[in-house]
Amino acid sequence: MQLKGKRILLGVTGSIAAYKSAHLTRLLVKEGAEVQIIMSTSALDFITPLTLATLSKNPVYHQFHESNTGVWTNHVELGLWADLFLVAPISANTLAKFANGLCDSLLTATYLSARCPVMIAPAMDLDMYQHPSVINNLHRLSSFGNIILDAESGELASGLSGQGRMMEPEHILEKVLSHFQSDKAFSGKKILITSGPTQEAIDPVRFISNHSSGKMGAAIAEAFASQGAEVHLVLGKGAKKPKDSSIHIHPVVSAQEMYDQAVQIHPSADIAVFAAAVADYAPKHIADEKIKKGGDSMSIELIKNVDIALALGKKKAPHQTHIGFALETENEEFHAKEKLSKKNFDLIVLNSMRDAGAGFQTDTNKVRIFSEDGTEVNSDLLPKEKIAQLILEKLKQLPVKI
Repeated sequence: MQLKGKRILLGVTGSIAAYKSAHLTRLLVKEGAEVQIIMSTSALDFITPLTLATLSKNPVYHQFHESNTGVWTNHVELGLWADLFLVAPISANTLAKFANGLCDSLLTATYLSARCPVMIAPAMDLDMYQHPSVINNLHRLSSFGNIILDAESGELASGLSGQGRMMEPEHILEKVLSHFQSDKAFSGKKILITSGPTQEAIDPVRFISNHSSGKMGAAIAEAFASQGAEVHLVLGKGAKKPKDSSIHIHPVVSAQEMYDQAVQIHPSADIAVFAAAVADYAPKHIADEKIKKGGDSMSIELIKNVDIALALGKKKAPHQTHIGFALETENEEFHAKEKLSKKNFDLIVLNSMRDAGAGFQTDTNKVRIFSEDGTEVNSDLLPKEKIAQLILEKLKQLPVKI
């Protein structure tokens, strides 16, 4: 019973393949999963709720409230309950609704509320599956971090033969098992993350800093910790702290303090993520007393701070993986790729100040991830928790280092 203790929310939409959801439910329950099911209204024409309720041993939901009892079905609670939201089959219609945020049913409302990973198994006729709009919607859902279970080839309900059949329940079960097995993909790995701003003192009450909130670094730290890693977060003053108590937090203030702490952790780290917004320069002289207001202008001589990512990139061992961040305002791709090479990164995550909702202080981000092998991943505007998951998924695709 490899899924014992796992909670799976199964969505079933209007497709001839809906009959396979009964077998899929049986397989999931047999492996020990607790299964709750939401059906779209059109799915009711293909398979009865009674069948799925009997197999799942739980009530089946398809509307916000039961007309005979007036009981309200809370889509938010369903979305929070699940460890995995699996929609099999998903029709072209529901696929389009998911991709564009349409919310006209219990199923689509739950999708928008879900915080767990989402896995979808398309089922439709050959020409529908190959249509540019469907392909675009699949790509968009993939950019949200959703897991796409590609349709299989074979005879279709229309009589045509080709790709469009929902992945067979046994194969879906394999994907679900693999998903939960990779849940601890970073077990035994030690992760170094720098996060938040640095503060460079001018005098006892003033400093040079930036607007970094540390939200992206905190999201990455929690993502690694949730997958079994030992996480060490070198955290600038005032930055967001992660909620996971297993994360080791090393508070620092200045760029030099951040470097001194990072350089101690780095030799034993398997992965280093440089998400901090480190001040490039610091005052050459720090006044012992508060500087009093004088003339109409004041000059402060600045000296260059240590470039933490560059310095540790030169110390990088063959088994180590480095991930960098680039926040740019012009020639974004050029500057990001330049840093990728110069600082010995394996991945670099680019976000632009030109994108509304991305960058400092926001709860969302929109990124492009470049890797050393030349591949690229683009995201839509997503919560930073989802961006963190995308980064980890891209990291898993890199060649294994020994």
